[in-house]
Amino acid sequence: MKTIIRSTTCADRLLFLLLVLASCAGIFISREAVSQSSDVLIEVNGKAAYTFPLTTDRLVTVDGPCGPTVVEIRERKVHVREASCPNRLCLKEGWISKGVIVCLPNRIVVTVGGGSAGSPRGVDAVTG
Repeated sequence: MKTIIRSTTCADRLLFLLLVLASCAGIFISREAVSQSSDVLIEVNGKAAYTFPLTTDRLVTVDGPCGPTVVEIRERKVHVREASCPNRLCLKEGWISKGVIVCLPNRIVVTVGGGSAGSPRGVDAVTG
């Protein structure tokens, strides 16, 4: 191991340093590429039903195939307050400030920070 370290040249060390710096820069660039929207998009059966700003507190009742689901927006966070689906896994997601809550039996998807309903779904920060 010591012989490998001793056999590296100044150019090798410089290349290694540049690769580390490029990796660190990639982290910051990908953070900027991720949507920083403050909208809550609620979809039912794959179609946008509601779009609300995350800054306004409110209760929204959304009707799905299994019955009504109550989504609460408060203090820039979102959660499913009540659900009529059989397993109620969406209630266990808790409060989120970004990401997705999905209720499969009721076919309701709540997306935070994913842009508005009119925005096209194209390339994201992960797929490049």
